[in-house]
Amino acid sequence: MSRTDLLDLFLSCPAGVEPWLDEEVRAILPGARVEVLRGGVAVKSDAIGVMRLNLESRLAQRVLIELVNGPYGNEDHIYSLARRVDWTQWISAANTIRVDTSAQRSPLRSINFATLRVKDAICDALREASGERPSVDTRHPDLPVVLHLGAEHATLYVDSSGEPLFKRGWREDKGDAPLKETLAAAMLAAAGWKGTPEAGGALHDPCCGSGTIAVEAAQIACGIAPGIQRRFAFERLLPFQSLRPQWQQLKDAAKARVHAPAVPIYCSDVAFRMVDFARRNAERAGVAQYIQFNGGDALERPAPSLPDGMPGTLMLNPPYGERIEVRGKAAAVRESSGSEQRDTTDEFFPRLAAHWKRAYTQNPAGWTAWMLCPDMKLPSKMRLKESRRIPMWNGPIECRMFRFDLVAGSARKI
Repeated sequence: MSRTDLLDLFLSCPAGVEPWLDEEVRAILPGARVEVLRGGVAVKSDAIGVMRLNLESRLAQRVLIELVNGPYGNEDHIYSLARRVDWTQWISAANTIRVDTSAQRSPLRSINFATLRVKDAICDALREASGERPSVDTRHPDLPVVLHLGAEHATLYVDSSGEPLFKRGWREDKGDAPLKETLAAAMLAAAGWKGTPEAGGALHDPCCGSGTIAVEAAQIACGIAPGIQRRFAFERLLPFQSLRPQWQQLKDAAKARVHAPAVPIYCSDVAFRMVDFARRNAERAGVAQYIQFNGGDALERPAPSLPDGMPGTLMLNPPYGERIEVRGKAAAVRESSGSEQRDTTDEFFPRLAAHWKRAYTQNPAGWTAWMLCPDMKLPSKMRLKESRRIPMWNGPIECRMFRFDLVAGSARKI
């Protein structure tokens, strides 16, 4: 593989995020041919594009390089398929490997055996070439290989990312149910928030937890590349060894474009411990000086004071029982009522809407609230009319991103 060879790439993402990943990839690789598929996008690019996508993509989970694909009916077919790849072009016998397999409607009885056959093919190829075979490293392999089994066709990829791309390298302090960085970025992308006065304005997360949404927003507003603080699997692969100067140039250019944000960013949480976590994470991400941290219940904190003419965006992944319990004033109401059966979310969401009507309808430029929640009846519970609802998954939980326009003036207009 030379630096100019066009590669077939697949960037995976959670279901529902594909349209925004498509938009992002087109921005990172202008002029590239991008195709939206289920669970990600396909694009043709060269080795420089692989490096650029890993460095710049906020929404992709992994950047996979397709090696070979073909029909199969049993495990021996999988072995033969893997032997079609010249593995000596990717690693030497001194390197380590790992093979992961995903399957959809595969006829094979044992997915683990199919994984083993790919490993055997790689080891046999290198043994024949050098007399030695690579070792397996399940944690930090030099060559991460992905086998995908469909109903009739199998595809082999090299995972150029290694660790999933949501692992940015700055989040060490976590709460009870941390939001993945890629999901936070997808929420911001779905809302059209780009960190400018014209695209979203100021941002406030009043249920910030360990600060993932606020930190992602601050990095977007500052032009910070999401992968600037971490390492990638491609850095250890043979085809990329001669491209180290180009890789350094990409990183230097990313660092040079960092700037102060044009909009203010706020976050708060009812748990002061979580606010402390959020602050420490923001410090590691290099954006703590651009975020205003506060403690306090989302049902009581006043709206931030914004510059004249600037709109605001409320962006929150609130507690909804399946991941983390409601705390603060709504929980206290349930305790004082003596009813253990009544869900705290039945108290929290109506009270939150009432607070918004009091505190967030005074800004002439307006506030827009975006909330990720699995309850499809959330708008009726809040007695608000949503202007948009966007399907989105939080891990295994099917959710919706609800948009509520908080209109200046009479609360009846909401």
